[in-house]
Amino acid sequence: MEYEEAKKKIVEELTKKLKSKSKFYFNDLANILESKPRDAKKLINKMVEEGVLEYWSSGSTSMYGMPGTGKQAAAEHEEK
Repeated sequence: MEYEEAKKKIVEELTKKLKSKSKFYFNDLANILESKPRDAKKLINKMVEEGVLEYWSSGSTSMYGMPGTGKQAAAEHEEK
């Protein structure tokens, strides 16, 4: 899958799901891309580097989301 196509697909799907959740597991994103984990990892890492997605970790769980969404983002903005 080409990067631009993958980026469009991820942004569309995550935007649809924002009402119910803002953070997604790697496997959720790989399923959206319909890619093998290794191929999906390359695309997802590039999206994180470009700021299309953000990486979030609780220490035991790693998730991805769109920047500026979810409760965590709201709390971060309140502190400033």
